[in-house]
Amino acid sequence: MAGELPTGGVIYGITLRSEFVYRYVGLTTKSVAIRLRQHVKVARSGRKTPFYDWLRVHDGDDIVADELEQVDGLQELGQTEILWIEMLRREGHPLLNLSQGGLGPMGIEWTAEMREAARLRSTGRKGVSRFAEENPFYGRSHDAQLRAKWSQLRRGQNLGPNNPNYGKFGQDHPSFGHVMSEQARETLAEQRRGAGNPNFGRRASDETRAKMSAVRRGRPMPSSRRSAHTRHHTNRGITKDTCRYCAEESE
Repeated sequence: MAGELPTGGVIYGITLRSEFVYRYVGLTTKSVAIRLRQHVKVARSGRKTPFYDWLRVHDGDDIVADELEQVDGLQELGQTEILWIEMLRREGHPLLNLSQGGLGPMGIEWTAEMREAARLRSTGRKGVSRFAEENPFYGRSHDAQLRAKWSQLRRGQNLGPNNPNYGKFGQDHPSFGHVMSEQARETLAEQRRGAGNPNFGRRASDETRAKMSAVRRGRPMPSSRRSAHTRHHTNRGITKDTCRYCAEESE
């Protein structure tokens, strides 16, 4: 009869056609297909949650919603969702649900004031970091197709005025006055020695060497006395009494 309240529903799981793990578990008193379309619509509206961020980087044809279980009774429906989320997480499924499930938060729409209050409460709060085996993504990697999509989406986001540090110089720049520790410098140097150097074992072609020579032709090398001092004295550990820069460094 029209107007009757639903007395049960369906537990569903959302995944990719190419994967064998679920990324989200939910409940609905409608059909699974309708609920999936609602999720996709919300994701396109720009809502920021791990699940909707994940939806936005995948084509709609790649996303599948499976019916996991039909349940009679609304209270039983909420409890069954909790059990499914708990079971799948225990089995290693990388679910993006923010809650443990259930009927509690259904029907609540956050107002702008509620969101602002939550933002203020969370500002400065340290997050929970999970490392190694405790991280749900441990030992896994994103496929090349997904990385290419993310690269395309982010391309150009930090160019020119879009860069948060655009036009900031001197004391206005967040890195002003920052000095890297000797330990950090040595770590970076060690990572780039030998096979860690991106040019390790490579040699410029004759054509490239000719182009580089043509560009530098007529240019004094080194380009300044200061550069000559750095190249021939500092880098070689040599001190010359006739060099003004050696004298300055020894003072």
